Amino acid sequence: MKDYLHLVFDTVMSTVLDVMPIVLIIFAFQYLVIRRPMPHLKKLVIGFVYVLLGLSLFLIGLEQALFPMGKLMAQQLSDPAFISGGTSTTPSKLWTDYIWLLLFGASIGCATALAEPALIAVATKANQVSGGAISSWGLRIAVAIGAAMGVTVGVLRIITGIPLQYIVIGAYVVVIIQTFFVPRLIIPLAYDSGGVTTSTVTVPVITALGLGLASTIPGRNPLMDGFGMIATTCLFPIITVMAYAQFSQWWSQRANNA
Repeated sequence: MKDYLHLVFDTVMSTVLDVMPIVLIIFAFQYLVIRRPMPHLKKLVIGFVYVLLGLSLFLIGLEQALFPMGKLMAQQLSDPAFISGGTSTTPSKLWTDYIWLLLFGASIGCATALAEPALIAVATKANQVSGGAISSWGLRIAVAIGAAMGVTVGVLRIITGIPLQYIVIGAYVVVIIQTFFVPRLIIPLAYDSGGVTTSTVTVPVITALGLGLASTIPGRNPLMDGFGMIATTCLFPIITVMAYAQFSQWWSQRANNA
């Protein structure tokens, strides 16, 4: 119990130091540049306290649950004994033997993207600003599919050893080509969707998954191969959101012609 309280105290103090520059900048601009009293000061202070408590508890949850869980699942699903059904201790070199690991990566990528608070906020605002033309759930599902594809490609990269730059360059080529054919309305939102996908929920789980895989699969370096999965998870939602816009446009034209 004493160790846990010590962990909570250290995390809260660290969070206070991290958030304090934001508070100082806001108050400095309000009182020195704008030179007006801070509106709703009491609510603002209470909100910052909630932010500090929420971030502190979230960081504790990362260290105590999400990071260990992601690493443990990666190690268990890539264990030679699991892959061979307990008949072998020799690591497999065939990517087809890691189907369950690929399915887990796709599932966790989709689930974390749907639960991402940043994506929920952006999807809600996009729906409001567009007057309902952009479906909140449609956008979230498109991003989740892209995140699932990105995590799957990232897992496959670690298993096979494909250089990360080939995947990133290839994905960006697809993005650039799509940009010329999608409605201009969706382009900024699609590019933003890649960023909001990898936030508070997705990043810790995917990072732990990548590091766990790189430390388990023979011939992989956790520093060289364990990172990079976030890059693929950012890229593929851009592709799927623009593909969703292209499909919606085609479907609308088809309905009008009918």
